[in-house]
Amino acid sequence: MTLSISFLLPLLFSLFIFTTDALTSPSDVSALKAFKASVKPNSIPQWSCLASWDFTASDPCATPRRTHFTCGITCSSDSTRVTQLTLDPVGYTGRLTPLISGLTQLLTLDLADNNFYGSIPSSISSLVSLQTLTLRSNSFSGSLPESVTRLNSAESIDISRNSLTGSLPKSLNSLSNLRQLDLSYNKLTGSIPKLPQSLIDLAIKANSLSGPISKESFTESTQLEVVELAENSFTGTLGAWFFNLQSIQQVDLANNSITGIEVIPPPKLAGESDLVAVELGFNRIAGNAPASFAAYPRLTSLSLRYNMLHGAIPAEYERSKTLRRLFLDGNYLTGKAPARFVKPETEVMGSLGNNCLRGCPGKAKMCAPSQKPFSICKQAYGGKPKS
Repeated sequence: MTLSISFLLPLLFSLFIFTTDALTSPSDVSALKAFKASVKPNSIPQWSCLASWDFTASDPCATPRRTHFTCGITCSSDSTRVTQLTLDPVGYTGRLTPLISGLTQLLTLDLADNNFYGSIPSSISSLVSLQTLTLRSNSFSGSLPESVTRLNSAESIDISRNSLTGSLPKSLNSLSNLRQLDLSYNKLTGSIPKLPQSLIDLAIKANSLSGPISKESFTESTQLEVVELAENSFTGTLGAWFFNLQSIQQVDLANNSITGIEVIPPPKLAGESDLVAVELGFNRIAGNAPASFAAYPRLTSLSLRYNMLHGAIPAEYERSKTLRRLFLDGNYLTGKAPARFVKPETEVMGSLGNNCLRGCPGKAKMCAPSQKPFSICKQAYGGKPKS
């Protein structure tokens, strides 16, 4: 019996679709299978991305996906390679399999806000095309593997809010394209190694880093704009070089054990520095409040609260045309409170409270909380506080 053309055409078309849909690289399929197998089945909700990964029913990069592989992965334009693995934050629990290394064309790996645990596999260095690594808010433990520094295409690494321990990789500066690094809220120890030249945003808050902040670590950091190192155990004197980093804009070093700071703006600084915010509260900084901060032409926010500062509030602070936030509370500052900061219509917010100042009335918003008792101020100065 002769088959009609009208019958053959739909059949041939369906065969064409069937043969062209299964395009995903076998190595990628194997890696995805291993990845799903490493996640505990009882942590995969029926409506989640991983639940739609059915390797018996469909190819991962087949289009349209309809009911299988509905989310979680993105493929290359030719549907042969997986380029993104971005999970939904539903509480997946399991380990990150070393076989993830098979996804060699991966550009983005994002497992944020889940319950992955165990160590980060050293085989992650095989993801040579990876640009974005986001493992934020999981339970990864162990050290940050040195192999991470071989992710030469990486532009952003966020492994904050985990339980990483040990020191930072010594060859961190080999990440020549890295622009953002966030390792905050872990249990990292040791010092800061030399940083990448390309780095713009550095955040290692709430760890156990210690020792002085070394100029060597920042030697090549010509593009660094944001430094967040609060809630660590840094000690010693912070050199003037730090505030004169070429591109620095925001600094947060609160809650450390820093004992001194040098602020010496270079003569050519006027009009050039982009420094806008400095947070140095809750340290052990002694001596006078550095008047030179007022020389930074764009500085709008300065906090030196709860340190061990003595002497008068620099007149340069009062004359500054840019300062809008000033926190000097919790020190041993003396003399008369600057009129600009205690007048009712002051445009500056902050606090001069809990010092040894005169003329700082409780009704002035900048004067709360109240000043220290005279006996404490007298003891701090070994006699009557100097006016």
